[in-house]
Amino acid sequence: MQLQVSEEDRRFQQEVRTFLSENLDPHLSRKVKLGYPISKEEQDGWTRTLNTRGWAAPNWPVEVGGPGWTMLRRHLFDIEMKMHHAPELQGFGFSMVGPAIIKYGTQQQQNYYLPMILNADISWCQGYSEPQAGSDLASVRTRAVVDGDEYVVSGSKIWTSAAERADHIFMLVRTDTEAKPQLGITFLLMEMNDPGITVKPLLAFNGKRLWNQVFFDQVRVPRANRLGEENRGWSVAKNLLGNERLLVSRVAESRRMLSNIMSALSEDPQKAAFRESLAALVIRLEALDATALRLLTKFDKGHEIGAEPSMLKLKGSQLVQDMDRMLYEIVGYLALPQDSTMREGGPAGAEIADMVASGLFHHRGYTIAGGTSEIQHNIIAQQVLGL
Repeated sequence: MQLQVSEEDRRFQQEVRTFLSENLDPHLSRKVKLGYPISKEEQDGWTRTLNTRGWAAPNWPVEVGGPGWTMLRRHLFDIEMKMHHAPELQGFGFSMVGPAIIKYGTQQQQNYYLPMILNADISWCQGYSEPQAGSDLASVRTRAVVDGDEYVVSGSKIWTSAAERADHIFMLVRTDTEAKPQLGITFLLMEMNDPGITVKPLLAFNGKRLWNQVFFDQVRVPRANRLGEENRGWSVAKNLLGNERLLVSRVAESRRMLSNIMSALSEDPQKAAFRESLAALVIRLEALDATALRLLTKFDKGHEIGAEPSMLKLKGSQLVQDMDRMLYEIVGYLALPQDSTMREGGPAGAEIADMVASGLFHHRGYTIAGGTSEIQHNIIAQQVLGL
């Protein structure tokens, strides 16, 4: 299998680099590089720029506005985007509900939602986890009762990222309390301004609003907003993960962080002290990228991929955290400033150091989100090593 980039793919990389150099606002790129928040308007504007080029939805087929890229091309595109510090697009729309609408939506649903997602005319949040269920989605309790041509929805969702700025939500609701847990769930598309919806913030320990809890009090939703069959929403939800599990290595993010480390070292008179640790991180990154290339090209050639992506997820999330720690140590001599977005004024220290602590604390969740490291170890032991 392929362990390095082909000449054709190198030309593709150069095409992406040229586009980014000509179209990405340096001010916006700087904000991403330093870890500053990106406004919805900035994210939407960049989405429309990419959509004009046909690159807003790398994982969508050509027929619905995507480029129809292989998994390898998507991997390379992600690396170039991260290395140029381009803003991330709204993943809930492009990577989750969009592909689900493509596969399960009616023609009317596809014609209505997909163009708006591509042009950032609509934004989404995800309603899966609940206070009583957490990651156990089969235990969903939010109810949807049929009343004529509508569902009446009551319950709540938690850890709902971006609910405060989204205008739509895709969610799992229980429509049959007598069926087996996975068979009584329905997948709904809802507008966030529907009467009966309340959004309350959940703050991280640093005071930032990273999540929300969303409450539904007798919210009426047209049955036409159901995606897929009634009581078969579990299949739709599983499909949202689909082949995205192959793109969990965080290689692109690690390469972006490595560039920040090199930038910080250029200002550090003690940089020689980090030489050995830096070399170890680079070796781990190259090994991770080679493994990702091997699995992605294997998939693109039509081979079955089993549980091997758990290795990518495990090692990728750990590598990001270790790069965070090195960057934290490098900027320590600068007197690490408080996150300047939480107070008046600019950075208290060197610009590169301003958001390092915020990034380090946020990335602690990478070994939990998307499947904890403990679960990944079990999967690898049982399904890859056969232990």
